[in-house]
Amino acid sequence: MGATVAIIGRPNVGKSTLFNRLVGKRLALVDDTPGVTRDRRPGEARLGDLRFTIVDTAGLEDADSASLEGRMRRQTEEAIASADAVLFVIDARAGVTPLDAHFAEVARKTTTPVILLANKAEGRAGESGLYEAYSLGLGEPIAISAEHGEGLADLYDALKPYVDRVNEEEEAAREDEAVHNVDVDEDGEIVEDEDPVGTLERPLRVAIVGRPNAGKSTLINKMLGEDRMLTGPEAGITRDSISVDWAWRDHHIKLFDTAGIRRKARVQEKLEKLSVADALRAIKFAEVVVITLDATMSFEKQDLQIIDLVAREGRALVIAVNKWDLIEDREAAWKKIRDANERYFNQIRGVKIVTLSGIQGQGIDRLVEAVFEAYEAWNARVSTAKLNRWLDKVVGNHPPPAVAGRRIRLRYLTQPKTRPPHFVAFCSRPEQLPESYTRYLVNSLRQTFDIQGTPIRFSYRKGENPYVAKKKKRKIQ
Repeated sequence: MGATVAIIGRPNVGKSTLFNRLVGKRLALVDDTPGVTRDRRPGEARLGDLRFTIVDTAGLEDADSASLEGRMRRQTEEAIASADAVLFVIDARAGVTPLDAHFAEVARKTTTPVILLANKAEGRAGESGLYEAYSLGLGEPIAISAEHGEGLADLYDALKPYVDRVNEEEEAAREDEAVHNVDVDEDGEIVEDEDPVGTLERPLRVAIVGRPNAGKSTLINKMLGEDRMLTGPEAGITRDSISVDWAWRDHHIKLFDTAGIRRKARVQEKLEKLSVADALRAIKFAEVVVITLDATMSFEKQDLQIIDLVAREGRALVIAVNKWDLIEDREAAWKKIRDANERYFNQIRGVKIVTLSGIQGQGIDRLVEAVFEAYEAWNARVSTAKLNRWLDKVVGNHPPPAVAGRRIRLRYLTQPKTRPPHFVAFCSRPEQLPESYTRYLVNSLRQTFDIQGTPIRFSYRKGENPYVAKKKKRKIQ
C-alpha cells in the first residue's frame, strides 16, 4: 500500500494545485473560487524516488457540524486520522490568518506528523508570510510554489523519513507473513507456492453517474460500509470524480463517484462545467457505467440523454433506479420503467435495470451482479463461422431490400473488436441499405448470441469476402 499523505489547510491556499503537481496530472479541479474540493481525493504521487498516496481534502472551515462545511471538515479530519503524514498548507502571500491559527492548533493535537508548507512563496511577496508561519508552532515552514514547482526538493527531504518508515514496516510485515505461511512436506522440505499471485486481478472500473441528487454518493457509501463520500440534502455536492477501491465477493472494483450531470443549457458556472467535464472523463475511462435514476422522477429527458451519451461512448451500462424505498405503488412504477425501456433503448436492448435503495442498502448485490453480466457482454466475441451461419439464416428469412431492381447482397460477416462488440459486414452497396435493416440485424445478433446491456457497433465495407480472394490466389499458385 505504501505511505499515505494528506494535504490540509483553509480554502484556496493551493492544496489541489499541490496535489496535481505531485500526481503529475490535472486530476483535481482547480479554480479561484474557494471551497472547490469537497471530498477526499486520493492519487498516486511521485516525488523523486518517493512513491506514496497523496490525499487532497476540503478546505478547513470553522462551521456547524451539521452544515455542508462542517461535514466537509469531518471528511478532512478522517483523512488526517488515516494518514502517515500531513502537509499543512498556508498562503504565504496572505500571511497567517485567524483560520490558519485555529486549525494549526487542531493539527498540533493530532498524533500524525505535520509538515508546514508556505505556498505561493515565489518572489518577495511571500517572504513576510513565510516568517509569520513560525508562529503556528508546527516547526520550520517549507517555502514552496505548487504552481511553479519550487521548493519540492525541501519537501522531499521532509517527507522521506515518513515514507521510508512505512515502507520498512510493510516490508517487515510481508517477511513475517511469508515465514508463518511456509508449507513444509513430510521430509521437512519447503513446498513452493504454485500460484503466488493467488486471486489478484485488475480492478473493474465502474463509474456511477446520473443527475444531481440521484443518490450516487449515498449508494457508494453503503457499498463501502463507511461515510467515504460527502452526502446531504443539497443538490450538486460532489464536484470531483473520486475513485475508491472496493472488494465484492473476491472481485476487485474501482468505483468512481461523479458530479451530477445537468442539461447543458442549465450549466452556467465555470466550476460546474469543470465538474461535468470531469464526470464525462470518468465515463470514457470506465468499463461499466451505472446510470443512477431517482425512482420518484425517473426517465426524465436528462436521464435519457445521459443513457444515450454512455451508449455513444460504447460503455457497458446498467441502470440503477435508486430511492425505491420511497415508492408506494411499485407495480405501477415498474410498469412505467418497463415501458420506457421498450420505447427508448433501441441502442442497448436488454440493458439490466435494477431497483434499489442506496440509503437502506437494498438491492446492492443484484446491482453488482448486473454490472458483471454487462461487462461480460461488453467483452463478448463470436467466432466467424458462427456469425456467417447466422448471417445465412437471417438473410434467408428476411433478405435485404432490392434497390432499382437490384438486390443488395450481404456476403460475409466478422467481428474485429470487442469492448463493445463491433461487427463488420461485407456488402455490395452498403450506402443503399436502409437503417431499419441494420436494426433488424443488430437485434437478431443480440437475441441469438445473448449480447445484452451493451452497445453493439455494426458497420459495412464494400467489396467481396476478402478470404475468398486469398483462397483463389492460393489455387492459382
